[in-house]
Amino acid sequence: MTTDRDQQPVKPANQRGAARLAAVQALYQMDIGGTGVLEIVAEYEMHRLGQELDGDTYLKADASWFRSIVSGVVRDQRLLDPMIGAALQDDWALSRLDSTVRAILRAGTFELKERKDVPVAVIVTEYVEIAKAFFEDDEPKLVNAVLDRIARQLRPDTRK
Repeated sequence: MTTDRDQQPVKPANQRGAARLAAVQALYQMDIGGTGVLEIVAEYEMHRLGQELDGDTYLKADASWFRSIVSGVVRDQRLLDPMIGAALQDDWALSRLDSTVRAILRAGTFELKERKDVPVAVIVTEYVEIAKAFFEDDEPKLVNAVLDRIARQLRPDTRK
């Protein structure tokens, strides 16, 4: 027996959300492999965003949003990292964080700084959800706390 809830159509993936996830993956890949921004953006746009790769189908993503995040993080990393470092607990250095967590925090901080047209709650929630996709324990809580602190600093007039 099926209920009305079982028959509801599945909501299509949020293309900006998919772009955020792809941006985090690309930033991680750049951090680990030393790949350049132009090379990584081209690879993702040609082979990953909305494409099938090794039997996996990647979600259709907003390519310009993806490009904006990746290139913006690379361009502004010298500004973003001190903001993230200041928002971490006193005994934690950014370099001690997992590479994926660093990528999430850099992308989220970039959006909080640059994308004033996107509500703080949307940005923080999206990046916490990305953290939950990779981690089960404390990392999503850390992402939430750090991005919330940064949001209060960058957008003091906005409530989460």
